[in-house]
Amino acid sequence: MQDFIFSNDFFRNIDAMIYTCGYENCAPGHSYGPIMRGGYLIHYVLSGSGTYKARGKLFRLKAGDAFLICPDELICYKADTNTPWTYAWIGMQGIKIRGYLERTSLPENLVVHFGEDEQLRRCHEKMSEADRLAENRDLIMNSILYEYLFLLAYKFPGKKAVTAEKKSNHVENALKYIEDHYCDSITIQDIADHLGLNRSYLHRIFKAFTGTSIQNYLLDYRMRQACILLKNTDLSVRMVAHSVSYIDSLYFSRLFHQKMGMSPSEYRGTL
Repeated sequence: MQDFIFSNDFFRNIDAMIYTCGYENCAPGHSYGPIMRGGYLIHYVLSGSGTYKARGKLFRLKAGDAFLICPDELICYKADTNTPWTYAWIGMQGIKIRGYLERTSLPENLVVHFGEDEQLRRCHEKMSEADRLAENRDLIMNSILYEYLFLLAYKFPGKKAVTAEKKSNHVENALKYIEDHYCDSITIQDIADHLGLNRSYLHRIFKAFTGTSIQNYLLDYRMRQACILLKNTDLSVRMVAHSVSYIDSLYFSRLFHQKMGMSPSEYRGTL
C-alpha cells in the first residue's frame, strides 16, 4: 500500500522532494545501464563527453548539455573513452514533479543545453553543499529544488505547461478529498463530482500521476488508516471498520485480509 501525503518522507511526498544528488568524475568508457529508475533525474555534463540512450534514441552529449531520465523508462548512458565526462545530478520524486517538469521542454526532448549557465550550475553546487547538513537539510534542499525547477521552466519552457499543471492540481485535490473523507462512504463518482471532472478522465490522470487507480488508492488508504487504529487504539474490529467507512465488519475483514495477508485481529496480535 502507498499513500501520498504532505511529508518529509522522500517517497511519499505529495508535492516534490530531492532524493539524490551528487557529482561523478567518470572513468573512460564507464557506463550505467541498461536500467530503469524509479524517479526523475537530471544529469548536467560539466566537462568531457558521452552518450545517452533513451526511447530508442542515441544522444551524443558534451559539456553544457543536460539530460533527463524519466521513471520506468529503459535508459543507458556511457562516458566517452577518450574524453570521459564529469557530471552533476539531481534526483526528484513526488506527485507534482511530473507536472513541474512538463512546464519545461525536458520531458519531450530529454536533452537541453545549459551551456555555462551560472544559475543552474550553482543550484547543483548548493544542492551538494546542503546534502551534507545535519539539521534542516530537507528545507534547504527543497528550496533549492524549487529554484532549480523555476529556472528550468523559465529558460526551457514547454508547450504543455498549463495542461500539465491543471492535471497535477486535479490529482492533488483528489488526494486531499480522500484524506478528508475516507471515513465516509464515498465513491469514485463522488470524488469526480466534487472536482467537477468526468470519472474516466479522473481515472486516467490519477493513474498517470500515481501509478495506481484511484479506486485501489482509496482502498489502500482506508486499510492503512485501519492499521493505525488497530495499532494505537483498543477499538473493536467492528468499530475500526466503521471508522474507515465499512458498516459490514465481515466485509471489512475480508478486504483487510486481502491487503495485509491476515485478519485484523491477527494483525493486532503481531504488534
